[in-house]
Amino acid sequence: MQPRGSEDSNSPAGTRRNHPPARPSARYTAPEIEWGVQGQGRVGPARGPDPAPRGKPRLRRPHPFRRRLRLFRSPWAELGTQRVAMAPGVARRARQRVRILPLAGARSRSAEDWWWDRLAPSGSGYHLLQSDSMLLVLPGPGPARRRAQRRAARRAQLLRLHGARAAEAKAKPRTAPAPAPAPQQEPDPGWGDRIPLEILLQIFGLLVAADGPIPFLGRAARVCRRWHEAASQPALWHTLTLSPPLVGRPAKSGTKTEKKLLTSLEWLMPSRFSQLQRLTLIHWKSQVHPVLKLVSESCPRLTFLKLSDCHGVTPDTLIMLAKACPQLHSLDIQHSMVESTAVVSFLEEAGPRMRKLWLTYSSQTTAILGALLGSCCPQLQLLEVSTGLNHNSTPLQLPVEALQKGCPQLQVLRLLNLMWLPKPSGRATPPGPGFPSLEELCLASSTCNFVSNEVLDRLLHGSPHLRLLDLRGCARITPAGLHDLPCQELEQLHLGLYGMSDRLTLAKEGSLLLTQKWCHTLQELDLSGQGFSERDLEQALAAFSGAPGGLHLALCSLNLRGTRVTASTVSAVISNCPGLLYLNLESCRCLPRGLKRAYRGAEEVQWCLRQLLTSLAPPS
Repeated sequence: MQPRGSEDSNSPAGTRRNHPPARPSARYTAPEIEWGVQGQGRVGPARGPDPAPRGKPRLRRPHPFRRRLRLFRSPWAELGTQRVAMAPGVARRARQRVRILPLAGARSRSAEDWWWDRLAPSGSGYHLLQSDSMLLVLPGPGPARRRAQRRAARRAQLLRLHGARAAEAKAKPRTAPAPAPAPQQEPDPGWGDRIPLEILLQIFGLLVAADGPIPFLGRAARVCRRWHEAASQPALWHTLTLSPPLVGRPAKSGTKTEKKLLTSLEWLMPSRFSQLQRLTLIHWKSQVHPVLKLVSESCPRLTFLKLSDCHGVTPDTLIMLAKACPQLHSLDIQHSMVESTAVVSFLEEAGPRMRKLWLTYSSQTTAILGALLGSCCPQLQLLEVSTGLNHNSTPLQLPVEALQKGCPQLQVLRLLNLMWLPKPSGRATPPGPGFPSLEELCLASSTCNFVSNEVLDRLLHGSPHLRLLDLRGCARITPAGLHDLPCQELEQLHLGLYGMSDRLTLAKEGSLLLTQKWCHTLQELDLSGQGFSERDLEQALAAFSGAPGGLHLALCSLNLRGTRVTASTVSAVISNCPGLLYLNLESCRCLPRGLKRAYRGAEEVQWCLRQLLTSLAPPS
C-alpha cells in the first residue's frame, strides 16, 4: 500500500504531492463534476472508474484560506441521493466553462438550465441557490429566472393551450353559435345630460336662493352643455350685484374697467337678465347712466334698485327707470351722490307704488322728506334715514304728525344716528293719527338726542303692534314713559347708553315697570349703562322667575354691561331662563373678578352660572 504522500509517477523525481483520496463513483447515480485535469471536465452520469487523463495532469497545492470540498445532499427521496462536489473557488469558473452536450433533436441549453432542471425542477417546491463556492438546494420558491426563459415558458404554455382548444373543437360536433353575452352596463359618462331640464332648474333654484346666482351659475355653466343651458335660464338670474373689480385704482383705470363691464352687459342684459328683480350697483363712478338705461330696456320686472357709492345719477335716468319698470317699489340710494331733484322726480312718478326707501341725511334730504310729507308715497312701509361717513351735525326737522298723515301705512321707521329735533306740538294742535301698522321704531344715536317721553308718546300712541323699540342713546326716556305705551307684546327693547358720562341725571328706579309689562314676550333686553340701583335691578329681573299663566319665557339675550347687578341676581336669571344664549356682564362692578365679560352660547352661559354659584357658596 502506497503511503498518502507517495511520489507521483508523472511528477519529477523527489517531488511529493498531497492528493485527496479517490472516491468510488459507482455508488452515485446523479451527475457529478470531476476536476483535476488541465482544461478538461466531464458532466454526466458516472459509469465506473474515471478514464485516464488525456493530458498532463495539473496539480495544485490547495490554498490555506480556501475551504475544503463540501458535499450537499438533496432532500428529495424520489430523486435519489445526489451530491455536488465542487472544488473551492471554482463555482464561478464552472458557470463559464461547463457546457452540456445537446441531445439529438433538442436545442442546446446552458449549464445553468441543466442544473435548474436536474437539482430543482419546476413545481418541486425547492430552488437552486448559486454562490462563489457552492450550490445550495433550498426549500421554497426561488428567484425569478431570466426574462428570456420566462418568455419561452409563457410561449410554450400558450401553444399547449391553443393545441388543447383545437383538439376539443375537433372532438365536439358543430352546433349553432351561442348568443353573445349582453355587455355590462357601465356608468354613463354623460349622466348630467340625462337629468331633465325642469329638475335641474329646481336644483339650481334652491342653490341660488341660498347663496345667490354668482359665482355658482357661472361655474355650473362650464360643466356641460345641459348645465350651460340650465344656468342660462333667465328665471335663475333674479338677483344681481355689479361692482367694477378695480376699486381704489386711478380714475382712468376705473373708467376703462366700467366700459369693459358695460360691453359685457350689453349682451347679458337681454339674454340672461330679462327677468331680473333685484339689482345692486356698487362703486360705479362714470357709467351709471348707460347701465340704468340697459336695465330700463331689458329688465321690466325690476322691483328693487340699490345704488351704493355711485355718482352721476341724473333726473332723466331715474324717471326713465320708473317708467320702464312698472313693478319697481324699493329704492336704496344711501352713500350715493344723487341730486334731490332726481329723487323727487322719481317719487312723483313712482310714488303710488313705492314700498321701501333708504336715504342718507344731507342738506338735500329736506326736499325729499317734504315730498313724503306731501303724501306722494301713501303706500310706503319702510323709511330709513341715516348719516353718511361724514357726520352731519345739522338737526333734522321732521314733524311727527305730518309724517303720520303722509305715510299712514308705515311699518318700519329708522332715524339712525341723527340729531332729530321734532317740532313741538301746539296746545291747540290735535294729536295725529299715529302709525297703526308700525312694528319697528329705531331712534338710536350716539350723539345728543332730543327725544323725550312726550315725543315718544306722539309717535307711538296709535301703534299697538310694535315689536321692536330701539332707543339707544335716548337718555331722556324714562321707564314711566315706556310703561304708558299702548304696545303689549314688545319683543325687543334696547335702552343702552353708550358713551354717556352724565350718570347723575339717569333714573335710579323704575326698571321693574318694564319687566313686569313685557316679561312674557321680551326676547332681547338691553339695559347697558343705565343707573338703576342694585335693589331695583334685583326686583326687575326677578320678574323673569316665573311667567304669568305658566307661559314659557322667551328671553334669549340680556345686556347688563356697566350696571350694578349682583351675582345672586344674575344666577337667578340664568336659572329661570333656560333659553338664554347671550349675556353681557362687562364692567359690572358688583361681580367677582374673572366673570366680567360677554358670554355667547348656552355652554358659556351655564359655565358662568356654575362660577357664580361657586362664588356665592359659603366657605367651608
